[in-house]
Amino acid sequence: MKISELKVGAVTGEIRGEIIDLESPREVMNKYGVKMKVASGTVRDDSGEIKISLWNDDATKFKVGDKVVFTNGWVSEFKGTKQLSAGKSGKIEKA
Repeated sequence: MKISELKVGAVTGEIRGEIIDLESPREVMNKYGVKMKVASGTVRDDSGEIKISLWNDDATKFKVGDKVVFTNGWVSEFKGTKQLSAGKSGKIEKA
């Protein structure tokens, strides 16, 4: 699936791209009071770009220039911008 085809909600299948921007991980508190790590960035393929959120262990596994594959991810929308993450049942790996 191409980035330009992504819609808000669950994503079935793979999204491949290259990390072109990635912030340093930061700690946040979820709504249940649990501390989590998150790193925000951007992934690009030949159809476009999308913001990404990498959570916990994934927040420190990747760097700019890495080619990655999101499998069964999740697309949300924040302040009018779509964001891709692995979600609860998906994963992200180096391609």
